[in-house]
Amino acid sequence: MTSRPAFLPQPFHEARQTKVRRTPAEALRILLLNQCFYPDVVSTAQHLTDLAKSLAERGHEVTVIASDRGYDDPARRFPRREVWNNIEVIRIPSLSLGKETKIKRALNFASFLAVCFFRLLTLRSFDTVVALTSPPLISFLAALFVSLKGGRFCFWVMDLNPDEALAAGWLREGSLLARSLQRLLVYSLKQADRVVVLDRFMKDRVLGKGVEPARITILPPWSHDESISYSAVGRDEFRSKYGLTNKFVVMYSGNHSPCHPLDTLLDAAFTLSTDQNIAFCFVGGGTEQEKVREFSREHKLQNILCLPYQPLELLSSSLSAADLHVVVMGDQFTGIVHPCKIYNILRIGGPVLYIGPPESHVTDIADQFKTGHIFVARHGNSDLIVEQITALAKRKTTASAFRLSAFSKLQLLPQMISLVESAVLSEGDNINALASTYSPDPDSKAQEVVSL
Repeated sequence: MTSRPAFLPQPFHEARQTKVRRTPAEALRILLLNQCFYPDVVSTAQHLTDLAKSLAERGHEVTVIASDRGYDDPARRFPRREVWNNIEVIRIPSLSLGKETKIKRALNFASFLAVCFFRLLTLRSFDTVVALTSPPLISFLAALFVSLKGGRFCFWVMDLNPDEALAAGWLREGSLLARSLQRLLVYSLKQADRVVVLDRFMKDRVLGKGVEPARITILPPWSHDESISYSAVGRDEFRSKYGLTNKFVVMYSGNHSPCHPLDTLLDAAFTLSTDQNIAFCFVGGGTEQEKVREFSREHKLQNILCLPYQPLELLSSSLSAADLHVVVMGDQFTGIVHPCKIYNILRIGGPVLYIGPPESHVTDIADQFKTGHIFVARHGNSDLIVEQITALAKRKTTASAFRLSAFSKLQLLPQMISLVESAVLSEGDNINALASTYSPDPDSKAQEVVSL
């Protein structure tokens, strides 16, 4: 019997039970910190919302501090304070100067962190504080809050900053600012009782900062099982609405960030611009989407379509509309960022084109399952990508031909709940015992690999 790869989430073998609601004596006071939360639709908002709802359903007293503005659409405003699904949501104001320059982005982040700091001063202590990484180094405020007021700290590392800023060239290596920000990150990591990273490469980077291995857990983001599934009807409706019927659709869906450079994919779109049967669809937001639009206008391309983030209830339709999904990561960002779009794509099924470094969490998945459905290319090799797209367009593989469920919410969310709850336990306690009492859907069955 083959051993289970280290990058795969570990399954629970305990007997499945229905949800257990904590008694008042067992309930924890839990604070969640992140810029994005429901009803925002960016990835961190969706995953934090899943966690918050599940913790509240278990009887915990959950408070969230987030921004009162939409992440990709700052003009969209949310209520400053509300109770939603038994979760107390505190939304705070911040500057919204746009994202066109690094200075504007830095001022936006700094204003949010400043307001968050003063808001935290007004709160009493919590049993556990969970901080994500938006804006960068909000984890430092969580670590400081816990050191001042008590409680345990769980650091959910969605990306690493200032490592990301250094890799992107936004900060100069060895500068006073870079060294100062690095110290804040290291302080956050070393103060955390639990550090949750998304892949083995990120774990290696965190270990390199002096964090004890025993406090680090690898847990990839989960797919949104209850909202995401292949939809033949939704596929047809989406393709009809946007003029994609009878075309082979290559889709990049998600955050258009400098960490995910799209130049090679755009070069392929330019080369294939004379093929009326192939269309490139860019869905989502971020600073780089405007560059896609500019590229399309400059070269007068008719085969590129740009759309905004789709609401969660329409995400199955938009993802099902693709014949080939594209996942991109910059070569220098391994272990720093973690494109999690791959998990919803695997939930939908169908071929995936990965453009990025030869070693990453995506190539780990591709190497292990060897299904022939994840195609790998390096940045700059647009000729190979053109060949792959052309060959797949002729093959006409259906979007439901391959599905992978090892990264399902059913499997991974209970493990995250376990880590949060167990942060208040002694080191000798068995953290899996907590997760075994939770099931988002008692009638569902987790599957690892399903080939149709």
